[in-house]
Amino acid sequence: MSLSESALPFNDIRNLVKSMPGPDEGAVAAVRARDAQLTKPAGSLGKLEDIAEWLAAWSGKDTPKVGRGLVAIFATSHGVVEEGVSAFPAAVNRQMVENFAAGGAAINQICRSFDIGLKVFDLAVDLPTPSIAREDAMDEPNCAATMAYGMEALAGGIDLICLGEMGIGNTTVAAAIFHALFGGEPEEWVGRGTGVDDEGLKRKAGAVRAAVARLGPERDPLEVLRRVGGREIAAMAGLIIAARLQRVPVIVDGFVTTAAAAVVHAMDPEGLDHCLFAHLSSEAAHGRALQHMGKTPLFDFGMRLGEGSGAALAAGIVKAAAATHSGMATFDTAGVSEKSGA
Repeated sequence: MSLSESALPFNDIRNLVKSMPGPDEGAVAAVRARDAQLTKPAGSLGKLEDIAEWLAAWSGKDTPKVGRGLVAIFATSHGVVEEGVSAFPAAVNRQMVENFAAGGAAINQICRSFDIGLKVFDLAVDLPTPSIAREDAMDEPNCAATMAYGMEALAGGIDLICLGEMGIGNTTVAAAIFHALFGGEPEEWVGRGTGVDDEGLKRKAGAVRAAVARLGPERDPLEVLRRVGGREIAAMAGLIIAARLQRVPVIVDGFVTTAAAAVVHAMDPEGLDHCLFAHLSSEAAHGRALQHMGKTPLFDFGMRLGEGSGAALAAGIVKAAAATHSGMATFDTAGVSEKSGA
């Protein structure tokens, strides 16, 4: 899984994407066969049945289960905050990392509710990247190394990974990635984020416009990532790729984590088949991005917190789907009469 010290480290990433495996059709067939024998009418659990099949397809397990689910929060800082695009100062990044560690954030409570692990990855929180409105966020070696760092989040036998992030200003960065990859106007991709006023929204659109204008005609997804992205988005993109290679299903959270997914999607349109999109963010452009990728979220709770909060809620649903499938009795073992052929 390690990247070589080559002159062109992005080539290593591209080669990993080319080697990503497809679904385990045998495991899916086994789940369908068992589902047909469970004590319920066929199809009566709806989406839960689909999720059980998805788990089997991408974990390679005939009996899908979630034993070690993890929310991985990648935290960093963005120089674009200097452009007046956020309602909160960059100092909140460090403060929130400490809040996560102390167990005081919303994500801590959600993870406890569903018995899901939580780990925070500090991506130089006290050292912001340059403002993407003026300079590239990263050079190629640093971007590739950050992606490789994200890949390491799977250590320790994790069997379900939920993407989370923390980084004041990162909705601006995500909007720049979407604008670069999907086109349109900057105003179509920016939103209120943490609560900017009308003037802040205009500055946000201006920063996105300037960032993407710097790209010129360049639209290679990895170049877009390094030039107008951020460390947390690079790490999450790397994690999505690594999870596919290691057969670990992924749950994508909201607006910012979807930007990381969009980079992988631009490299391979089937590269997100092992990903479940948790919820529809109240950032209006999130729905537009999902439509571009042909993805449908599980639910819409009007959330825009980040932290992996929506992904953790979705993980609870995924755990329920796995437990229902594996724990239910069959008609035979329960002595329940099956549907008659009449």
